Amino acid sequence: MYQNFNKIYRAAIYVRLSKEDGDLSSSAKLESNSISNQKALILDFLKDKKDIEVVSVRVDDGYTGSNFERPAFQAMLEDIRRGIVDCVVVKDLSRFGREYIDSGKYIERLFPALGVRFIAINDNYDSLQGKNQADDIIIPFKNLINDAYCRDISIKIRSNLEIKRKKGECVTPFVAFGYQKAKADKHRLEIDPVAGSVVQDIFKMKLQGMSQDAIANRLNELGVLSPFEYKISSGSHYETGFRQKEQALWSSVTVRRILENEVYIGNLVQGKRTTPNHKVKQSYVKPEDDWIRIEKNHEPLVSERHFEIVQRLLGMDTRTSPDQKQVYLLSGIAVCADCGAPMTRKVSTVGGKKYAYYLCSTNKETKRCSSHRIPEKDLENVVLVMLKQHIQNILHLKRVLEFIGTVPFQEINVKKLQDRLEKKKMETERCKELRMMLYSDMKEGIVSKEDYVELHAAYGKRLRNAEESIRAIQKEMDNMLEKADASNTWLDYFVKYQDIEVLTRTVIVELIREIRVHDKKNIEIVFDFDDCYQALLTQLPAMGVEVATDPDNNLQVKIKEVV
Repeated sequence: MYQNFNKIYRAAIYVRLSKEDGDLSSSAKLESNSISNQKALILDFLKDKKDIEVVSVRVDDGYTGSNFERPAFQAMLEDIRRGIVDCVVVKDLSRFGREYIDSGKYIERLFPALGVRFIAINDNYDSLQGKNQADDIIIPFKNLINDAYCRDISIKIRSNLEIKRKKGECVTPFVAFGYQKAKADKHRLEIDPVAGSVVQDIFKMKLQGMSQDAIANRLNELGVLSPFEYKISSGSHYETGFRQKEQALWSSVTVRRILENEVYIGNLVQGKRTTPNHKVKQSYVKPEDDWIRIEKNHEPLVSERHFEIVQRLLGMDTRTSPDQKQVYLLSGIAVCADCGAPMTRKVSTVGGKKYAYYLCSTNKETKRCSSHRIPEKDLENVVLVMLKQHIQNILHLKRVLEFIGTVPFQEINVKKLQDRLEKKKMETERCKELRMMLYSDMKEGIVSKEDYVELHAAYGKRLRNAEESIRAIQKEMDNMLEKADASNTWLDYFVKYQDIEVLTRTVIVELIREIRVHDKKNIEIVFDFDDCYQALLTQLPAMGVEVATDPDNNLQVKIKEVV
């Protein structure tokens, strides 16, 4: 092969260190692969090479070798295309790249075609020296080994991250707005006092009837930093593709993402996206069943109750007019009793006066349903009266339950468990007595030793079974009492509004599921926890309480004498 020994090659020194090298290599290997050591080794190699002149040093620090989409590598290729560089020097083939096919493409096809000299020092390879039969086998083989190493690293990292996710450890580089990584443990979330208060305000504004767009505008007016700007101000090197202006502002999309994120009730959901393998970087969303969800993983910013209400509100059609910041009191809640469509608020002007009323949206659009027209104030007054009446019934029930709770064994299910528990305790005592008597009978010769052994084992088994039953019954009683306490917490949601005199959007969305309008005089309200309310009314007779309602739908209860 003819060689031009008078030619001076313009060389680019290329060095690379990936995060994977730092995470999974030994400390000795990490030091040998460090950026500074790679540079020193290459410069030492080139110091007596009169035919090579260094024109650039390209560094990819923190980039994987599994692909060639690296900024410094791409800049070096651009220099090659422009004729600035015609020689590439690396410490070894693994620093050049760990992808078998593309590494071979560059070394064996592209570089020779462009007249680029390639040197891998530790692999004793210099394309200027020509290829021998050994190179034809060894170079591709080393590239294949490097590729296999990269695949092995990828599998280990994925497995390690999966284990951490299942343990409830946060493995994302950036956490949700409102939280920060704990100083003591970077895998644990703790509330960010500043951003956390903003998240709580967003949920409050939504409960008060503000739309996502109105919330975003309000935050921008107050000068509250958006999640992106807040991360930047905190020193994070955070990037996003959603930034459209010089300063990223709040938007309805950003607000909705926060309102829908269950991280704010203490749930950590990870592993939503993945890539097919270490070579393909295009990610895709995994099926929801494959997500890793750890409930009650960290301190919540929002109660589960308010989060559930907000999700319900997000599913409603509660658009506001351009000049309104808040939805109307009954938007999305009032529906037509016949077709189920939302009632639409309209305003008419008669004699210079404006009158607001609700009518069926189906009637308004297609006339396929009657109007069910009702004045706004009339509907709101009826709702307030019915809500106050329902709250009074709830208060009455709560007082009855508090009284019943003072009567021993008044709850039938608990009393049955108590009876079973006493019988099992008597059975254990009887088994112990029989075993003692059995020993005396053997001593006196009434029972043979063989019969004693057999009967003693039988009584022992009965005793163990009885003791196990006692533990099971006690656990069932504890669970029942805990469930009873928890099942009636919904009462307090109504009790806290016992002094209500004026309807607010927050009260309506917290206590009412649906308002069905039949006509002006026939309004039906489905209160929240209506199933719990009806179930409690059904259970009361079994607890010694007679339940009835008067013509005005007020509860009338009578507690029977306890037997």
